[in-house]
Amino acid sequence: MSNINKIIISCILGLCFVGGALALGLSFFKAKAPVRTVSVVGMASRDFQSDLIVQTFTYSVLDMDMKSGYEKIKHENEVVKKFLQDNGIDMKDVTFKTVSTNREEEYVYDRATERSHYEFVGYRLTQSVRIESKNISAIEKLNLADLMSEDINVDISNPSYYYTKLADLKIAMLADATKDAQNRANTIVKNAGGKLGGLKTSNMGVFQITAPNSNDEDYEWGGAFNTTSKNKRVSITMRLTYYVK
Repeated sequence: MSNINKIIISCILGLCFVGGALALGLSFFKAKAPVRTVSVVGMASRDFQSDLIVQTFTYSVLDMDMKSGYEKIKHENEVVKKFLQDNGIDMKDVTFKTVSTNREEEYVYDRATERSHYEFVGYRLTQSVRIESKNISAIEKLNLADLMSEDINVDISNPSYYYTKLADLKIAMLADATKDAQNRANTIVKNAGGKLGGLKTSNMGVFQITAPNSNDEDYEWGGAFNTTSKNKRVSITMRLTYYVK
């Protein structure tokens, strides 16, 4: 092999070595270079109205004889059913739960013996009724206290309000919150002279349902779920992290 060929081969090998070293150094530099990202939180909220109401109430009788007390409860059940039907309530929305019984005693003081003791006063039979209906206005107009005029000792709970399409609403809210976060990220990066890259991570925040314009409810870590108000406000957050070019 001539000296010229040896020189050419040596130059080529040298160039390959230098090129490889440069490529390795560049790869090492890129590996060590910090990855630029931007993290933003997007939020979305909507006001909506419940489409389902749940109303519960109870009434009870006290009788020394359990069988007699049960007959009284059966009679009161018929009175309650007629009352609900007369007020336009669909009976398929009404559930009469199993009657609960309890032996009641009173702590009394006997002046003659100057001693206190428990004295049996009768069996307490309690009927619980649940109305679950989409006819919210009819339930709200229902005045259960009128049952007292029928000698029914009724105990009424406050109604609870729900929304049956909550899953669909949550999906729509996630889309809104994600779009809001993306717009925030674009604005930040653009004003900083950069360009938004691909999405690195995304995390859903807390899903909250509260009464609108209410100061009585605090946002909770696990998510608030208001059931006392017919009108509600839902809010959700999304945390997105993007790469920055």
